[in-house]
Amino acid sequence: MNTPLMIEQHIHGAFGIDFNKVSNVDNIVMVADKLLEHGIGGFFPTLVTDSAENIKRQISIIKKASEICPHILGVHLEGIFINPEKKGIHNPAHFMPLTADNYKLIEDDFIKIVTLAPELDEGLISYLKGKNVKVQAGHCVGGDLNNVDGTTHTFNAMSGITHRNKSTALSALINDELFAEIIADGIHVSDDALALFFKAKPKNKVLLVSDALPITNSDIKETVFADSKIYYDGQKATSKDGTIAGSTTLLDKIVKKLGTMGLFNEQYIENPYIYHNLSPFGEIIWNKSWDISQITYEGRTIS
Repeated sequence: MNTPLMIEQHIHGAFGIDFNKVSNVDNIVMVADKLLEHGIGGFFPTLVTDSAENIKRQISIIKKASEICPHILGVHLEGIFINPEKKGIHNPAHFMPLTADNYKLIEDDFIKIVTLAPELDEGLISYLKGKNVKVQAGHCVGGDLNNVDGTTHTFNAMSGITHRNKSTALSALINDELFAEIIADGIHVSDDALALFFKAKPKNKVLLVSDALPITNSDIKETVFADSKIYYDGQKATSKDGTIAGSTTLLDKIVKKLGTMGLFNEQYIENPYIYHNLSPFGEIIWNKSWDISQITYEGRTIS
């Protein structure tokens, strides 16, 4: 089976590099090169909640790296504008009201996606729409998703499915116009919930993401992420209280899992290109075991 290269729009780091902390442009380029070896031809470094000063600094560093490495496609800002009720691993000390003025404290044209809580909006959504920034509902409890483009890691850090009231997850499933991220790593979402998700969502609205942590594909077992100590036990990464911090599985392994479950569709790889109005960078050849057998990028063979 042949598909375009994958695009990863939700990744906090990998190979020991944390996008919230990295100060060396070369380290970001190294991550980009290694991701390409896993069939990921473009990605959006994702910044977790932090101070406005630190967020601004990291965006600048990532933007410089993109001048060297064109498959760094923009920044995904996950945090600052989310609901404390669904904070997950994020540090609420840095949260801000959802206003345009607060966004301007960190604003940069390289921010392409913002995850926020729509129920707390005070004018930020319309401001972001005016800047052609993708707005995604995440770390939230509201059920009204009419003004957003998609949902962030559907089911995780949002109000779940209910049969009596609106909820974020329920709205994400029944709204055929919304794109929806899903972390299909076998840890964040159960197999039954995955089956429900892929049955409910139109195939052209699914966005596979990893939500990968900096410890992914590294020997690191303990680290500090989002101001919290994170522990990796070989299967999942959690805080001391057991809160899942993110994934440790890259997209190629997620595709393999879905393929073996009979839940994969080639359209899922094409969807990010449509969502972000991008053209394919290259191609992946997958073997019958759902492993990558060949990668081409801009006309050259990577592996």
